[in-house]
Amino acid sequence: MRTVTLVAACMATFSTVFAQLDTSGPRAGGPQEQTDEASEAEIAAAVQQYRDSVHKTFKYQTGKITLSHGVTIEVPKGFKYLDAPQSHRVLEELWGNLEGETMGMIFPEQYGPLDDASWAFDISFDGMGYVKDEDADKMDYDDVLKGMKEDDEASNKLRKEQGLQTISTIGWAAAPFYDSNTKTLHWAMELQGSDAEKRTLNYHLRVLGRKGVLVMSAIGTMDQLPEIKKNIPGILKSATFESGHAYADFDPKVDEVAAWTVGSLVAGKVLAKVGFFAILAKFGKLIVMGLIAAGAGLWKWITGRRRKEEEVATEAAPELAEQPQGEEEQKS
Repeated sequence: MRTVTLVAACMATFSTVFAQLDTSGPRAGGPQEQTDEASEAEIAAAVQQYRDSVHKTFKYQTGKITLSHGVTIEVPKGFKYLDAPQSHRVLEELWGNLEGETMGMIFPEQYGPLDDASWAFDISFDGMGYVKDEDADKMDYDDVLKGMKEDDEASNKLRKEQGLQTISTIGWAAAPFYDSNTKTLHWAMELQGSDAEKRTLNYHLRVLGRKGVLVMSAIGTMDQLPEIKKNIPGILKSATFESGHAYADFDPKVDEVAAWTVGSLVAGKVLAKVGFFAILAKFGKLIVMGLIAAGAGLWKWITGRRRKEEEVATEAAPELAEQPQGEEEQKS
């Protein structure tokens, strides 16, 4: 259903652009090369118009954002916040992810979701309870990575059923480490989409709280790793637990202790209990390129019609040129 909606929206844009083109007669000059160059430029213009039309539908916020579960975000300078309903649209419809939980996304202010250079932090909360961190220095993360790769088969089966491309775990983009002072777990994954030209980057932050974990995951491509890492401190500083919700506020007499540990957070098992939603990707470019192909098919039909009209006009030209001369002979 979401694919049909996207195709309809994109084709409407292509139709608007193509309706403005001159298809009523022959073009000056020639040949196939001119037509191909024009078609590429016009398709590119249609694609950009589609992107712009999508970006205009989103409404962002800055400043202080109060979320659920005692979480507050002070949107950093140079960034903008997109609320949960709109973020679902980005993650699932535009970026091709499975349905999941989100409390919103934080984008660099200069990017929209369909820009090739865009990346963003997805924000969510898992109310699993208080996560003990005693095992943080004892985990064998190589063994964890092996388990994550083994889980790819099961998660990709579900992705195929949903009509989405598969994603394979390549390895660590940044090895896991736990900051005991801020109670924050960091790690980054390098992933490969079955149809993607670039490898996907997921840079994960897990901030431990009294009743669960604040999940902040950067979604981008591997070549964006330096830019994302540079902004990690500011993003982390922007998110806080309100009084009574912080890790230090834990009360063993009344609070639930999570069944998972810090090591389990890296393995991703806590997300949807089977890890299917631990991976997020940005396949917006692929989706748009698919829609471009649909538009290109329409363009091929239009240019084919134009060439046929040009051939007819060329054949008719000599006859039209002779007609006036015949009329002059009859008058004389």
